[in-house]
Amino acid sequence: MIWKPIGGNPERPPKIALVLGSGSARGLAHLGVIRAIEAAGIEVDFVVGTSMGALIGAIYAAGKLDDLETTFKTFDWKKTLAFFDVILPKSGLLDGAKVSELIRAHIHADSISALRKPFAALATDIVNGDEVVIRHGDVIEAVRASISVPGIFTPVRSNGRILVDGGLTNPVPVSVARAMGADIVIAVDLNHEIIAGKNFKPLRGLPNGANDETLGMFSRWVDGYRQSMQEVKSRLLALDAPGAAQFARWASSEEAMPNIFEVLLASINIMETRITQTRLELDQPDILIRPPLGDIRFLEFGRAEEIIEIGYRNAQETLARLPCQLPRR
Repeated sequence: MIWKPIGGNPERPPKIALVLGSGSARGLAHLGVIRAIEAAGIEVDFVVGTSMGALIGAIYAAGKLDDLETTFKTFDWKKTLAFFDVILPKSGLLDGAKVSELIRAHIHADSISALRKPFAALATDIVNGDEVVIRHGDVIEAVRASISVPGIFTPVRSNGRILVDGGLTNPVPVSVARAMGADIVIAVDLNHEIIAGKNFKPLRGLPNGANDETLGMFSRWVDGYRQSMQEVKSRLLALDAPGAAQFARWASSEEAMPNIFEVLLASINIMETRITQTRLELDQPDILIRPPLGDIRFLEFGRAEEIIEIGYRNAQETLARLPCQLPRR
């Protein structure tokens, strides 16, 4: 890998884009990756994100990452559950209002143009399947559209479109960064190692070779997860809605089957993993960072410190293995 001056002009530094992929709670690794990039003295010129990558990316582009990291490090199951503003509409279980509040509290900007760095969020038009690149307009709406996991969050109506999670079409949007003028693309893929039988394992048994300490941690995690799902279930059962009776019958089943969230999210994991593999073969970044996060579940925001540290160390190791130095500013 050799970095060459652009257009034969040695005085023009290459434009560096950071592309942050989708990944729900795994997306917290982006915080660690960004820390490693900054520690290496690499200045990112613009940011592109899908889903959780859009949320982290927008706040990074706003220059407010420190506050966000502090917030996530206080998360536990109870705090995660607080974001479940269950409404049981026809198009999603959650309306995302509380996620929008989180973004608004940290970003301190109304429009994408007000951010310190150029930024783009990826969403998907659920009507025609188009990949939608959002580079202008309301930043909260852009992020909210990009993170709208189908079946979980309600879609976002914007400019005549109905938008959902960008991971459906482009989980690691390298192509968008190139279109924005990137000479060097650093991409973060969080979607490998998350399938191959790992989708339901945390609730099926204990980790292999676990000692007393890890068994205790695992037990507390399972208890927290089950308690959270029970509380979500209780909220759904309490709703005076046409589907409440049917949901009650489903909830009373004793069959050892994954719950509705596990089915939806495991399906999305599989889909996004396969799409990511294909897209990265077609749109190859210059640097690909892949933190090992296969055991992190969709809502495990309570493991923030661990996830951030994994992202930091993996990015640090990846940058150290480069055959030559990236341009520093």
